[in-house]
This record gives sequence, structure tokens and C-alpha cells, in this order.
Amino acid sequence: MKTVSIVTPTYNSMRTLEDYMSAILMQDYPHEDLEIVIADGGSADGTIRRLEQYQSECDIPIHICKNPLKTAEAGKAVGVRKAVHEIVLLLDSDNIIPDPHWMTRMMAPFEEKEIIASEPIEYTYRKEDSTINRYCALIGMNDPLCMFTGNYDRKCMITGKWTTVPREEIDRGDYLSIRFRADMIPTIGANGFFMKRKELLENFEGDYLFDIDVLWELFLKDPQLRVAKVKTGIVHLFCPDLKTFKRKQNRRVMDFLYFSEAKGRKYPWGKVGKYKILLFCLSCITIIPLLVQSIIGFCRKPDWKVWLMHPVMCWVTLWVYGTGTIKGLFHKEAADRSDWKQ
Repeated sequence: MKTVSIVTPTYNSMRTLEDYMSAILMQDYPHEDLEIVIADGGSADGTIRRLEQYQSECDIPIHICKNPLKTAEAGKAVGVRKAVHEIVLLLDSDNIIPDPHWMTRMMAPFEEKEIIASEPIEYTYRKEDSTINRYCALIGMNDPLCMFTGNYDRKCMITGKWTTVPREEIDRGDYLSIRFRADMIPTIGANGFFMKRKELLENFEGDYLFDIDVLWELFLKDPQLRVAKVKTGIVHLFCPDLKTFKRKQNRRVMDFLYFSEAKGRKYPWGKVGKYKILLFCLSCITIIPLLVQSIIGFCRKPDWKVWLMHPVMCWVTLWVYGTGTIKGLFHKEAADRSDWKQ
């Protein structure tokens, strides 16, 4: 069995910590082959105290290190450098592993020589989750704009696809073996993402680890590499309400503009078709396309609260990204994280 380091950034993560840990501890993958590396950004809500209790209670080693830059990308960089095992699992603190066999299934594709990484093909839908979390699970992304640009990476109930990016795809039974074109890959690399640690370490530098940037560089170097999309899901407790969604979207656009200006990103976001972004804007303004998408989604997975939210989520995204981009023309700065929490 290959050994696995579970790398998780935390910052005031008590809202999801118990579910996160319980799901890891129920895995049937050998616990002696696991370690958990926590990169904490200065939690003040009891996160560290509870993790220290877990250190003495559970049979998986837990290492806690400091992440002074607070962001998830900085935490991943800290955690990957502290990890010692062969495979790294990038698992956010708001990710809940859905079943005891999940890790065993996610690791199986690494027996294929060209496989460099694996991740679930969908998000797990649960009736008990918030409306917004159910919405994100059913559209297969946390950002509805990605559905229009097509570079998403989880199954979407509206399109019926897990991505529209060109690729070579082989069905291996429990997973799809994927080879992407070197010039464009979907936004893979988060929320239950497994990757060989050696290649991770060799393909990023500095204080931040942007997983999509690492994969893009790897595919440029070796177009024969493949990624596995395992036919399972993962729970992502992205946000409980619309206010939190708006805050996270604002943080996303501010960070993107800041790091782009600072030349901290390598993935060619400029290749995402501008006409697709324009289509998103027009769809929000005219609303008819959004209503059609809601009807399609409802027919495939009836949940009227979720599909009523679809136009609202698109409008909020358009407003936040639009105002953030306009502000960014004059002043770019990283999002304020003084009150940041999961």
C-alpha cells in the first residue's frame, strides 16, 4: 500500500472539524500508512485545542504547523513541504469523506503507470446540507461562471457532463483515465485531490501552492501523463448561506486579481474564451437562459429550493466579479482575512 499524507489548511474550522476527522478515522485504508498535516492560519475558535485532543485519541499521526499567510494556497505549500509520505491528499477542512472505502478507491488508479493524480468525479449531494451546499453539489462547482466557461471538473446536473475541456478519456471501470491537451486543463486540484508528492514538490516554489498551476506545468513537460477521475464523490460544505457565498466570491476575485498582477499565477486563464464570459453576463441580464437551466436541473434532480437559487447565485457572482474587476483596475490587493473563517 502506498503511504498518504493528508494535507489540510485550517483557519477557524470548528464548524466542520468533527465531521472532517470522523470521516478520516472511519477509512478502511491502513491507518499506519497515513498521516495528517494541518497548516493552521492562527485559529482562535478552538480548532487547535480540538486537534491536540485528536492527537492523543486517534491512531493516525497528526502534525500541526503554522501558516502565517492564512490562505488555503499558503497552507497547502506549508503542509506539502512538511509531508513525508509518497502520495499527498489535498483535503480541505470543509471536505467530508463520504464512505469508509473512499480512500482505497481513490488510491487504486495509481497502479496505472502514467497516472499522476486522482480526484472524485462529483460532489456528494446530501439532503441535510444547506441549500447553497446542495446547489454547489448538483452543479458540480462552487462558481456558476465556470459552467459557462466549461473548465469545471465535477459532474454537473445541468450540462450532464463533468467537464467540456477537450481530452482523451478511457473508462477503466471504477475510474476514468484522462489525458488532457497541454494547453488547457479543467480546474482540477482541490477538494479531495491526490497527487504524487515528489512531482508536487518539484513543480512549485514560493509561499503559495496553486494546484492547477502545478498540473498545467506538469502536462506541458510530459503530455503522456494522465489524471484519474474516480466514480465517487466528496462532500464540500462550501458555505451555509448567501452572505458567506458573497464573501467567498469576493475573496476569490480579489485574490485572483492580486496574484495575477504579482505574476504569481501560471495557468493561462486568459485562454478561457471571453465570449463565454459575455454569454454568462447576457444570461444573467435576460434571465431566460438561467430559468431554462434551472428547469433542466430540476428534471434531473428534483430539489426546487436549489434550482430557484440558480439565478440568484449567478446574479450575485456577476455583481461581485463585476464590481471587483472594476475596483481592480485602480487598485489590486489580497482580500482582507482579519475575520476569515470556513
